Amino acid sequence: MNVIELQGSFGIEQLKHAERERLTPGPGQVLLKMKAVSLNYRDLLMVKGHYNPKQPLPLIPCSDGVGEVVELGERVQRVKVGDRVSPNFAPTWLNGPPNKEKARATLGGPLDGTLTQYMLVDAESLVKHPKHLSNEECATLPCAALTAWSALVTQNKIRAGESVLVQGTGGVSLFALQFAKIMGARVIVTSSSNEKLEKAIELGADEGINYKEQPEWGKIAKKIAGGEGVDHIIEVGGAETLKQSLRAVKIGGNIMMIGVLSGVQSKVPLTSILMNQIRVQGILVGHREGFEAMNRAITHHQLHPVVDRVFSWQDIQEAFRYLESAKHFGKICVSIDS
Repeated sequence: MNVIELQGSFGIEQLKHAERERLTPGPGQVLLKMKAVSLNYRDLLMVKGHYNPKQPLPLIPCSDGVGEVVELGERVQRVKVGDRVSPNFAPTWLNGPPNKEKARATLGGPLDGTLTQYMLVDAESLVKHPKHLSNEECATLPCAALTAWSALVTQNKIRAGESVLVQGTGGVSLFALQFAKIMGARVIVTSSSNEKLEKAIELGADEGINYKEQPEWGKIAKKIAGGEGVDHIIEVGGAETLKQSLRAVKIGGNIMMIGVLSGVQSKVPLTSILMNQIRVQGILVGHREGFEAMNRAITHHQLHPVVDRVFSWQDIQEAFRYLESAKHFGKICVSIDS
């Protein structure tokens, strides 16, 4: 079978096609014929060697993908041949809080990921997809969508009438926008692009802030939220945005730490967190049970993920370079040729 792997060293230019033996499922296992993959910022960091410089190579990158069940091992009852499914990002994390073992055994590093024509997986890790979505739309769900769902629902259980601020217009942020709106929340979006802000408002956002034009956007967001501050903030920036998030959030509000796009180290004003009783919660994607709950909501509301662009299997390096450019609005996908 054909795979795309990092061979010998890190770097986008090291993503190469290779041949590996197609495996046969054993007891409790399933063989998937992969249909599409979506790219996450984590995948880019992994490919460039920034996520884990000690990651053993070769590695099949990417954690998110959708496939069709083509073979079943013994004692598999969870799925059947022909089902369209995705493995969970952390395959052994089925429900409840994670532990060290579950949190570190993840697809696309250290485990081989989804950039492969066929994928052997444990049946218990699989989640069936909404029927109204395309293969590419399904491929966006395992990380970006589930992270947003975990932040707003599993961890926070947001309520109608509350306010949510999302940073940027990448996959997690746009899913958070969509989920917040179907739950009746008011959504504020930040971006450096007025064009992207207009698209976000068309998608349902209530207000947009250009953080290049308004570097003190925390104060503006607080005012937009009625002066009390924002109830929930989807924090994807990290080091350079946390200070503004602390200014924007209300007393007793929530900052959900999801990404580190602007860096991993920051001088945090701890007194602001303590005196305002702010909850700062780290989010590591989510468990299979949350994935299934999210898919039920997506089906009920007939929600469609935002897909910016679909690349061919042969153009994998171009796809990663486009992700690196940060020009996208929504998710970048790769269609796997049959």
